[in-house]
Amino acid sequence: MADKRDYYEVLGIAKGASEDEIKKAYKKMARKYHPDLNPGDKEAEEKFKEVNEAYEVLSDTNKKARYDQYGHAGVDPNFGAGAGFDGSFDFGDLGDIFGSFFGGGFGGGRRTNPNAPQRGESIRQSIAISFEEAAFGCEKEVVVDRMEECGTCHGNGCAPGTTPEICPDCHGSGQVQVRRQTPMGVFATSSPCPKCGGKGKIIHQPCKDCHGTGVVRKRKTIQASIPAGIDNGQTISIRGQGHAGKNGGPAGDLLITITIRPHELFRREGTSVLCEAPITFAQAVLGAELEIPTIDGKVKYDLPEGTQSGTTFRLKGKGIPSINGRGRGDQYVTVYIETPKNLNKEQKEALKKFADTMGDNNYEERKKFFKKFKK
Repeated sequence: MADKRDYYEVLGIAKGASEDEIKKAYKKMARKYHPDLNPGDKEAEEKFKEVNEAYEVLSDTNKKARYDQYGHAGVDPNFGAGAGFDGSFDFGDLGDIFGSFFGGGFGGGRRTNPNAPQRGESIRQSIAISFEEAAFGCEKEVVVDRMEECGTCHGNGCAPGTTPEICPDCHGSGQVQVRRQTPMGVFATSSPCPKCGGKGKIIHQPCKDCHGTGVVRKRKTIQASIPAGIDNGQTISIRGQGHAGKNGGPAGDLLITITIRPHELFRREGTSVLCEAPITFAQAVLGAELEIPTIDGKVKYDLPEGTQSGTTFRLKGKGIPSINGRGRGDQYVTVYIETPKNLNKEQKEALKKFADTMGDNNYEERKKFFKKFKK
């Protein structure tokens, strides 16, 4: 006991300090030495325990009286043994003590004040759009069922002309402290207040429209702007269009996840558009002016003579706009030679004569293949 500092000195107050002065001093010192604000500082951790121990005694009328009369011996666990006094200090839940003053803003025993403004929950929806709508952006109507503030009671859950009562048992905190005697000493734990159900207030005359909840379900149609360049699986957020908040808190958001329907001709990789186009044998050999479909419409492309099947060429700037508005991707077109079917006799003879005039020098890939084969 001789090594302990005076509790009034620990809190930096005079011996005749009032309850409010003790409470204010505790808040100040607890903030200063709280472990969350002094990570890894063992000295601050010890002082934080010392501050809590001092407050535990000085905030209790009986313990304070014994301390003022007998000093540290008056609050020793063994003081007055057999006379019904336990003298124990609760080290088991410092967070509950601290949280009761600061609304759980620090680690340990963290709780939310049930009457503090709370943000509403977000709503998640998904919509399907076309390939072109994703590329160039569009406007879509989204129907949502959401909880909105009751217009009759304006969110307080009470019938017009009445107000909720602050719970007399938990004084609006929604939590009550239960002290338990264990072999390790007296421990304090917090649990939801049974009288108010953890709400911190009691509604005696509930609003008939919302039945005391403060919110009502409504169906709303929201106009959503889908940005150009959005990709499959991406989500856009429309602020404040989710469920209503509580106690005057802001509403949540509407989160819309995009699904892009497959296109008959195009597929997408990032901002690039890919497609395949069939060409005839004659077009591949002689070259031709092709008409290629793009998301902007048809464009012409001069196919060079001697084009091989599987060749890919690029149409610059014909891809998907960047979602950040910086330029567009390209379109890549892969051509393949379609082998003709159902030739008549004349066509077959003409083709055979043509083949007879061809030599190995006209087939570069064929020459390479057989050269490798011989090796």
